[in-house]
Parts: sequence; structure tokens; C-alpha cells
Amino acid sequence: MSFKVLQVIPKLGYGGAETGCYDIAHYLAEQNCKSYIITSGGPLLKFIRKDKVKVIRLPVKSKNPILILLNTILISLIIIFLRIDIVHARSRAPAWSCFFSCIITRAKFVTTFHGIYNFSNNIKKFYNSVMVRSNLIIAGSNFVFNHIHKNYGNLINSQKRLLVIFRGINTEYFDNSNITNDKVQNLHSLLKLSSEKFKILLPGRLTAWKGQEMFIESLNLLKTKYNKENFQAIILGSHQGRKVYFKKLISAVGKYRLRDKVFFLQHVKEMPVAYYISDAVVSSSIEPEAFGRISVEAQAMRRPILASNHGGSTETIVNGKSGFLFENNSPESLAENLNKLIEMDKDKLQSIGNEGRKNILKKFDVEQMCYSTFLEYKKLIK
Repeated sequence: MSFKVLQVIPKLGYGGAETGCYDIAHYLAEQNCKSYIITSGGPLLKFIRKDKVKVIRLPVKSKNPILILLNTILISLIIIFLRIDIVHARSRAPAWSCFFSCIITRAKFVTTFHGIYNFSNNIKKFYNSVMVRSNLIIAGSNFVFNHIHKNYGNLINSQKRLLVIFRGINTEYFDNSNITNDKVQNLHSLLKLSSEKFKILLPGRLTAWKGQEMFIESLNLLKTKYNKENFQAIILGSHQGRKVYFKKLISAVGKYRLRDKVFFLQHVKEMPVAYYISDAVVSSSIEPEAFGRISVEAQAMRRPILASNHGGSTETIVNGKSGFLFENNSPESLAENLNKLIEMDKDKLQSIGNEGRKNILKKFDVEQMCYSTFLEYKKLIK
């Protein structure tokens, strides 16, 4: 069965929604379907196979009502001209344009909840509700699925299909066998890391809800309460203009006398290398992750993961087997678990890492995500 799918996403960066869009687009082409993406731009564009996926540039990242209306008209014309069967929106602002376009053209409408959308009033809730006004609603985790039912259940009826398709990652890219000694040595030299010390990686953009402050507190406890000195920590992520918060983190490192143990790095060219050089990975988010991509990537790279015990991380980690869940927003609980890992021998750490890789290959491989989505498209067409 061949059909045409148009995905609409504000920007093609390197986040979960964007890479999912990229992966589905190329998978569709391999299934002899016509694949199109509407986006405003982004760094991932240069990797798109132009012979397989057609890209159309429109200002779909704007929340301006006038531009949303303009995009509605343009998307409607594109649907008609290209004879699109399915329109798949991956964000709220462009979803409104897609919603009206699908009413006009009678194309099938699909949405994906890549996260939970908070609201403080009915206007914001109404704005968010466009994501459940589709024929097919995809939730990226059971946590997101429950959020949709709790907050938008009144908008879901027998004419709509709501289901969970776990986000997948490219397990060929996140694979230890791809890492060369040169890449490892370059990163070691950049950060002045010691091969003799236990290395802890905390990836994620620098923002309060990601829990970097709490992580630094846990490192202080690791040193003072558990008398551990043989560790180094890498806080990897951009402050994205949050300079006050960044300075606060640097002050905390100074306050706890951890300057020789904590390194800040804004960006790495290849994330798998950052995982590879680490002995353990932490996801310390204070607010629940909708999916928890860090947890999945770390496991794919055979690294023990420590994550807050809420949100999507509880679904991606086999607690005690592929990683450990610690009490949310508790530096004491995180420090206790970090100490446990530091005291493990290498064979035990390797065993946890191997279980993590098995877990991801079984449940969170990108091929599985693409195949499940493709099947749902086919059902929708039928």
C-alpha cells in the first residue's frame, strides 16, 4: 500500500521530536510511500536525503495568529496539489494550521504528544487541545498517555484513536563499536579527565527543572558523607541564554569545593563519545520527563543510568537491572546511589550496561517506532 504523508514540525533540530520526524520520513520512503516535511529550517536539514524526502520551508514555528492563518491556506494548497493522504503535526502552533487544513481538504490528521503541555488557565488548555483534535493521537510514553486522558479525556471519542508508541533511538548510532580511540582521547584531553577516576555524566540543557543544582549537592554529599574523592563529573549542556542560572551552578561548585571535580561542557559533536567515556550517567530532572531520552541513550551505550523516579524514566529503566531510580529531588538519594555504583567492580557495572543495551534493543529501537507508526498510518487510510 502506497500513500503520501506530510509531517509538519516547527524546526528540525536534534531533539526527540525532530529526530523522530526525520526517522519516520526516511522510513516511509523505504516503504515506497511519498514523504514530505514542512519546517521553518534547522541543522538536521542538511542530513535529509533530498532524493527520498521533499522539504518545504514555511514559517510554521510562529505562534502569531496571522501566520497560523497564512500557513493554513498554504498547507491546504500543498495538500491539494500533492494529493496528501495524511498530515502529521508534531507541535501545537503548526497543529492548528494542520487541523483547519485537514478540515478543508479532508486529509487524515495525526498528532504526536512529544511531551506534556502544562496550562494555568482555560485559554492555554484550549490552545493545547489541538493535539487531541486529530484522527490519530500518538503518546510517546504511558506517562504522556495518562496525562492526555486526565486533562483532555472529554475530547476523545470513538472516532479518535489514542495509543502509545514509544520513541525510538538509532541503536546503530548509539553503539560502543563505533567509538574510536582518537575520539575518546580528544574528549579526555579537552576536559583533562583522569582514566583512574570514576566519571559521572549529567547531560541536558542548563535549566532549573533539569536538576543540575541538586546534582551538585549530591556530589558534595558523595565527598563529605561517603568520603569519596576518586570521581569526576561532567555537566554537559548549553545554558541557552540562562546566564544567571549558569553562574549559580558555578558558584555552587565553588561553594562545595568541587572545582577540581566538576567540568562544564556546552556541546559535543558526537553524544555517543560522551556516554562512552563515562562510567555512569545521571538524569536528575526535578519535573517528570515525558520520555527520558538520556536514559534510553545511556542504556544503548551500555552505561548504568541513575534517574529520578517519576515520568517516562520509570518506563525506560529496569530498576536494579539496567539502572537505578532514585527519589526525585533528593540529593541524599542520588548520592547514595552514586556511592553504590562507585563501589561496584567493573564486571558488575558491565553487567548492568549489557542489560541496558538488551532493554533498548527490545523496546526502544528506532525501527520498531517507525514500523508501529507506519502500521497506524495504514489503518488510518483503510
